[in-house]
Amino acid sequence: MSIFGSMKTAVSGMSAQANRLSTVSDNIANANTTGYKAVSTSFSSLVLPSSSGNYNSGGVQTSVRQAISQQGDISYTTSDYDLAISGDGFFIVQSADGTPVLTRAGDFSVDSDGNLVNSAGYTLMGYSYDSGVPAVVVNGFDGLVPVNVSQSGLSAVASSSAYFSGNLNSEATVVTDTTTLPSANTSSVTDDTQKMSLVAYDSLGATVQYDYYFTKTGVTTDSSGAVTGSTWEVAVYRNADASTGGTTSFPYSSDAVSVATLSFDADGQLTSATDTDIVDPTTAQTITMDYSDFTQLASDFSATGSADGQAASAVSSVSIGTDGVVSVSYANGTTKSLYQIPLATVASPDNLTLLSGNVYTANGMSGVTVTGFPQTNGLGSIQSGALESSNVDLAGELTEMIEAQRSYTANSKVFQTGSDIMDVLVNLKR
Repeated sequence: MSIFGSMKTAVSGMSAQANRLSTVSDNIANANTTGYKAVSTSFSSLVLPSSSGNYNSGGVQTSVRQAISQQGDISYTTSDYDLAISGDGFFIVQSADGTPVLTRAGDFSVDSDGNLVNSAGYTLMGYSYDSGVPAVVVNGFDGLVPVNVSQSGLSAVASSSAYFSGNLNSEATVVTDTTTLPSANTSSVTDDTQKMSLVAYDSLGATVQYDYYFTKTGVTTDSSGAVTGSTWEVAVYRNADASTGGTTSFPYSSDAVSVATLSFDADGQLTSATDTDIVDPTTAQTITMDYSDFTQLASDFSATGSADGQAASAVSSVSIGTDGVVSVSYANGTTKSLYQIPLATVASPDNLTLLSGNVYTANGMSGVTVTGFPQTNGLGSIQSGALESSNVDLAGELTEMIEAQRSYTANSKVFQTGSDIMDVLVNLKR
């Protein structure tokens, strides 16, 4: 056995306990850091070759382990921009130099540009609804843009689609005189024509009311005289063009903006609907109509419908759903989706590379990054107005500190004893 060897082993032990104390101090310092994940020190022995009569002491080495996959407690806050992940996944954030990284720290606030930025200065990334409902890029960060919640001023959205659903009375009288059909735009229509109106919006957010006229125009029968189908005409006019005199809106000052034909089978189910687009020359917009939920049964006429779009209105609030959809609510009660926040994950989260700012990057040990929307493919949900606390156990860390101190002291005693023995050997020469 070498005296120098035992002293080196003691130094190895002191160094290992110093590393252990370093992780403890890091954990205690970040006990209140949002989304912080505790680190710990693992020990493994180093063994040197020895003979039966001569033992060579080896040493100890340490490795740092991260508890990234361990969920921290969720606490609620007063800010809707504070976000916590319940379950697996990481927010995708961007550094000042444009590098995308991962984090669980969701303490976001609005910066001077309207972007959501956390306390470490990283910008939250999401997919925009500007080109329609977004699709996730599962194996990369392409298509992600900063989530911006600055919505000042007024906003208006022109209508592009509308629908009507309901029932057309199968016992209604067939109108055979084409001069009395609404599409003829003559002075009057028959009492068998039913009228409903619907409000849409132009590009400036102004309301445009359309009048819908439903008239039964034909019945088909088989050789035995049994009814096999029926047809209805749906004529649509701009309400602003209606006649202001007399007892009816006819004649309108302009032609119908849409004339559709609805065909029903013998069971009163819609089989086809042709020429259903509203083409409005005044507003220069086309609105796609959907009549697919209409039936023709032996019951009174009934209908309900709506159009998309939005009148000019100011933003009243911004909300973030559990699925990551960032929506704005307007003063008139309408809502609009702006972004959807994705989450990312890796095969082995505990092996991610930790960087300053409580962010992570993928490496060969962690596996590649896989991106998805919250609540899909095993990813967690997003809670607005909440934060994930550090998963550090202060009582456990204080216990670790005491153990590290005791072990360090014991190793120092071994070193001191070896030093004393060396003094004895040196003194033998004197």
